[in-house]
Amino acid sequence: MTLFLVGYMGSGKSVIGKKLAEVLNYTYLDFDEFIEDNENATIAAIFETKGEIYFRKAEANYLDEVIGLEHTIIALGGGTPCYGNNMEKLLHSNNTQSIYLKAIIPTLSARLYKERVKRPLISHIESIAELNEFIGKHLFERAPFYEQAHLSIKTDNKSVNEVVEELVAQLF
Repeated sequence: MTLFLVGYMGSGKSVIGKKLAEVLNYTYLDFDEFIEDNENATIAAIFETKGEIYFRKAEANYLDEVIGLEHTIIALGGGTPCYGNNMEKLLHSNNTQSIYLKAIIPTLSARLYKERVKRPLISHIESIAELNEFIGKHLFERAPFYEQAHLSIKTDNKSVNEVVEELVAQLF
């Protein structure tokens, strides 16, 4: 089985994905890093030099490549499920489960504010209030895609281990 973690940036996809892979003895794959390795460029550089349309097409093609992997946890980029028919692929492919890691806006803002310089989408934001507003608007657009996932788990005020334990209990 392949497990796809979906959710907004800062929801814990990477850290939870790594721990879950360790617990289940699965391979862990960060989808953004996979794209960057295959494109020989950062996501930000791809957006800047080739544009978002190129990136979203490439992203869909790379998703086709990884969707058939076995015993793998894949942390998707926050936007991946929201474009083209990517969410449809996740829901209807054999031997896959999608998991929405859900966090409320204040949790996401607290996690993202201190690392915003490393995140091109929010690097220009200068206050928590502005970040709350940005995330709120973005989540309003993206939540309908995330909510389609096979499973959903709230990550607010929980340790990585608590989230992983809940996921394992729901999955098996």
